[in-house]
Amino acid sequence: MEDVEQDRKRAELGDTDAPAEDEVAEAFEKIVSEGAQRLHRRWREVLATGLAGGLEIAVGVLALLAVLEATGSELLAGLAFSIGLIALMLGRSELFTEGFLVPVTAVFAGRASTAQLAKLWAGTLVANLVGGWLVMWVVVLAFPELADTAIESATHFVEAPLDVQSVALAFLAGSVITLMTRMQHGAHSETGKIVASVIGGFLLAGLVLFHSILDSLLIFGALHAGAPFGYFDWLGWFWYTLLLNMAGGLFVVTLIRLVRSKELIERERAAVASGH
Repeated sequence: MEDVEQDRKRAELGDTDAPAEDEVAEAFEKIVSEGAQRLHRRWREVLATGLAGGLEIAVGVLALLAVLEATGSELLAGLAFSIGLIALMLGRSELFTEGFLVPVTAVFAGRASTAQLAKLWAGTLVANLVGGWLVMWVVVLAFPELADTAIESATHFVEAPLDVQSVALAFLAGSVITLMTRMQHGAHSETGKIVASVIGGFLLAGLVLFHSILDSLLIFGALHAGAPFGYFDWLGWFWYTLLLNMAGGLFVVTLIRLVRSKELIERERAAVASGH
C-alpha cells in the first residue's frame, strides 16, 4: 500500500521533483537536440540557411519602411517588421542573433564543439549580411519612393555616438532577440511562436533598438539609395553593436537558462561521456 502511495506521488511530480521542472527538462532536451543538429551542419548548409535568413529579414525591413513611410509611426513599423521574424521562423532559416541560446546550450551539454559554434556564427553572420544587402538593393530599385525614409532611418544609427545610451540599446537588442528565441521554444503551438515573433519585432524595430542585422539592412538600403555616408560609417556603428548584441544575448537570457539547467547539463554531459 505504501509503494502504491509513493508511485502516485511520483506520478504527480512528474519525471523531476516539481511539475514545472518537467517543462524545463522537456524544453532543455528540445533545445539541445535542435542545437546539435544546427551545429553539425556543413558549411554549405550553414551559408544557405544564413542567406535565406538575410532574405527573410529584408522582407521584414521592406514592410517596416512601407508602414513607416505611410504612417510615420515607428511602433506600427515595428509590428510590420515582425513579418520578417515570422517568415524566418516558418522557413526554418537562421539569424545570427538567434544563434546564442540554442547552439550555446548544445555546446555546454557536450553535443557539439566550440569550433562548430564559431563556424555557425561566422557563416550565418556573413550570409545574413550578404543576403540582406542583395534584397535591399532590389527593394530600392522596386520602391524608389521609400529611399528618403530608408536614409532618414539609417542616419539615426550611423550618426549615433558610442555613449551609454547606444550601449544600452544594443545590449537590450541582444537580450530581446534571445528572449524571443526562448519564448518560441517554450511555446507548444505555431500560434504561440508567431506571437513571440510579433513581440520580438515590436520591441526591436518599434523601440528602435540597435540590432546588428536588422539595422544593417536599413543602412544598406540607404546606401543603395545614395545616402550621404559610406560603408566605413556603417562599420563604425556595426562593430560595437554586434559585440553588445552578443553580450546581451549570452550574458542575460542564455546564462540564466544555463544556470537553471545546471543539473540537466551535467546529466547530458555524463551521457555523452558514456557514449549515449
